[in-house]
Amino acid sequence: MAPTSEVLTLERDAHVATLWLDSPERRNAMGPALWADLPRMMEEVADDDDVRAVVIAAKGPAFTVGLDLKTMGSAVAGEGGGGTSEAARRKAALRGIKRLQGSINAIADCPKPVIAAVHGYCIGGGIDLICACDIRLASADATFSVRETKIAIVADLGTLQRLPGIVAKGHVAELAYTGKDISADRAAEIGLVNQVLPDGEACLKAAHEMAGEIAANSPLAVQGTKAVLRASEGRTVEEGLDYVGVWNAAFLASNDLTEAFTAFLEKRPPTFTGE
Repeated sequence: MAPTSEVLTLERDAHVATLWLDSPERRNAMGPALWADLPRMMEEVADDDDVRAVVIAAKGPAFTVGLDLKTMGSAVAGEGGGGTSEAARRKAALRGIKRLQGSINAIADCPKPVIAAVHGYCIGGGIDLICACDIRLASADATFSVRETKIAIVADLGTLQRLPGIVAKGHVAELAYTGKDISADRAAEIGLVNQVLPDGEACLKAAHEMAGEIAANSPLAVQGTKAVLRASEGRTVEEGLDYVGVWNAAFLASNDLTEAFTAFLEKRPPTFTGE
């Protein structure tokens, strides 16, 4: 049975899945339901061979205003853990942080490319979320903020680990230390987003067009490319070449490769099956 959620909605169109942040009345604040349901939704699209690309978008006026402090405040403060000793309470707090980290990791670990389509506010935990995506697009009204230092928190769900691989070190430091808001244009200037579109509708359309373009390629090759890119992070060129060599030795001989050559010779677009 497909998973359901009060705060997330999953839609499919051809080979593209759209995961909606769907609590617009709360500006998609990230509360307990989102943290619990996000991994299940990502597992659903990861395991669906018919899905070749994923778009994460949001309903309402904001992508997300970040962590819902009303419902998650005690968890953030490390309260509510079991045990009578301080050590036991700290252990419970760490377990809670790891659970939230796992929810964001579910996006990064998805074998299919994930595109974030951001409009309005993308604050705090929203940065963790989009940094776990492969590609980020924004509407002109988007506002981004690594907000944690403004509420006396060290960002702990992936921003400080993933953002340095997206933007230059100095920009990471500026955003993380100040907690300032930046515009969509500034986000594009520093490389946080690939493109700025006029409005939310145009942003979503561009994300779906890009996802469709990705989905038209061999899913074996696309997912292999994502796996190789990820495996190459932190490795030398030689180590990365060894990895991709082994990967292609295992997966190159596919029906999709035969179809690519046949379609070229027959002067027609290829139709890939992922086999």
